[in-house]
Amino acid sequence: MPAAVLWDMDGTLVDTEPYWIATEFELAERYGGTWSEAHALELVGNDLLVSGRYIKEHMGIDLEPAEIVEQLLDGVVTKVEKSVPWRPGALELLTDLRAAEVPCALVTMSYRRFVDPVLARLPEGTFEVIVTGDAVTHGKPHPEPYLEAAALLEVDPAACLAIEDSNTGVRSAEAAGCTVLVVPNHVPVLPGERRVFADTLAGLDAAGLADIAASRTQRTEG
Repeated sequence: MPAAVLWDMDGTLVDTEPYWIATEFELAERYGGTWSEAHALELVGNDLLVSGRYIKEHMGIDLEPAEIVEQLLDGVVTKVEKSVPWRPGALELLTDLRAAEVPCALVTMSYRRFVDPVLARLPEGTFEVIVTGDAVTHGKPHPEPYLEAAALLEVDPAACLAIEDSNTGVRSAEAAGCTVLVVPNHVPVLPGERRVFADTLAGLDAAGLADIAASRTQRTEG
């Protein structure tokens, strides 16, 4: 078994990217800016302040990046509180990992006030560690978020399996030394040495994740 499974949230555990994109278009309409689907997809997996700076530049609105982030969070939190769009197989896999006593961490660039409504719909203790974008100095693709999660769990990052859906997140986990199970969602992800791809989490269990981690290790050693 992996020493721990480190989960991304947006696009991996929950499919909230449509919520973010809709809120970005609402922001553009509110302040007379311009926006596109292509710009929205550039932000997938990013640190929120990085996204705020990108939006300020490309949407052309007179707000500071931190204020942009807060307004985005207001809109997305409201949507999540109404309905949490779980990714296929995610809840079942979390349940099986808990039964197998494999520790899990949530590693997301979303801020805690957005994460809390999602956590409220999960059994208490589902994640032993929560690392959010407002709790780190360097966001993804920097390795700090995944290194922090592994340190808090007191495990070696190289013995962990991360689950990600974006190039930005995969680069972060990879740089931390993790094997990465890539389940692409809204954006394509390039192949890489530490990356194992799956079309969906549906049907995967703890034993399946152990096989994935072992197969990657064997290829590396070979």
